Amino acid sequence: MNSASPLPSKSSPPDDEWVVVAKIVRPQGRHGEALAELLTDFPERFAERKRLFLLSPKSGPRPIELERHWLHQGRIVLKFAGIDSINDVETLRGLEVAIPKAERAPLEDGAIYIADLIGCTLVDSRTAAEIGKITDVDRESSATPLLVIQTSAKEEALVPFAKAFNPTFDAAAKQLTMELPEGLLELNAPGGSPGL
Repeated sequence: MNSASPLPSKSSPPDDEWVVVAKIVRPQGRHGEALAELLTDFPERFAERKRLFLLSPKSGPRPIELERHWLHQGRIVLKFAGIDSINDVETLRGLEVAIPKAERAPLEDGAIYIADLIGCTLVDSRTAAEIGKITDVDRESSATPLLVIQTSAKEEALVPFAKAFNPTFDAAAKQLTMELPEGLLELNAPGGSPGL
């Protein structure tokens, strides 16, 4: 039995207490290396971690030891103990690599974890209106991260997550309040027009 056998850890946190840091895409090399999508803003923290967890909907979380890692073309290559062949990595394809939420990197004052924003309600502080639920955060389309909002009208809107909008986050209430400029939602809705 190798160290990657699907045994849930007796001390594993509940499912909502995980932070996904990568997702295994495919084998990378012939000796058990796995190429993974990087899902963290702190890739340097892999150097500090020896114990990670693989999340599987079938068998639950299982601990696994990280032997080494390196960045590769915007992704990360992970080599786990006991995973020594292409076939071993194939069994991990699609699994999420996670850490317990309690082990997340500390943030600067005023910063918010993206994972904590997902599922929160966005409220416009000017009108006290609920805009909708945050379903995703797009960090690649622009210099400022964009909150992807599912509005009450079942439409998608994009809202820049900018300090200028005075964001206030209430983790307990799962609510983000921002001072949204008039017309912003119409402009950033699908098919929205700047009115030219």
